Amino acid sequence: MKIRIIGACGSGKSTLARALSRKYDIASHELDNLIWDRSAVNLRYPEKVRDQALQAIVSSKAWIIEGAQLEAWTSPSILEADLVLVLHPHVLVRDYRIVRRFVLSRTGLQAWNYKQSFSNLCKMIVKWNHKYPVQDVIEMTSRYGKNAVIVTNTRQAITKIEGTYKLVAGECCIFE
Repeated sequence: MKIRIIGACGSGKSTLARALSRKYDIASHELDNLIWDRSAVNLRYPEKVRDQALQAIVSSKAWIIEGAQLEAWTSPSILEADLVLVLHPHVLVRDYRIVRRFVLSRTGLQAWNYKQSFSNLCKMIVKWNHKYPVQDVIEMTSRYGKNAVIVTNTRQAITKIEGTYKLVAGECCIFE
């Protein structure tokens, strides 16, 4: 089972990936963790390291990869995916999640991958949420010969997965 989850900031990509990972016992991966070296603030991995890490993941038997990224370097995650899910809840739900995450991380009530600033909050809401190019995602996946499936929540994602895969004794095969 190889699933790529794409969506705007605050759509719930990481939450969905973790839920699917637990349910199906498949490793999940965040593209942000292939980009950012968490040992220092604003430190990126070299592109070669990032690309090799992605290739190692997509070469494995089963995976779940999530991220908002649409850049060319992420294309192997779409090309190798059995199923591409576009997570797209209502924009106000995403706004709420972004603001909530900001408040929780800034107050220290929730650990986050990086220290969020007010300008970053504004970018998340405007650029990475309200202006997120969902139609571009659909067109890009189509160019790679994949049909992206738009879902708004975990329940819909599981319904689509279970309609796509036939699960047999812990193993799966493409059904559709």
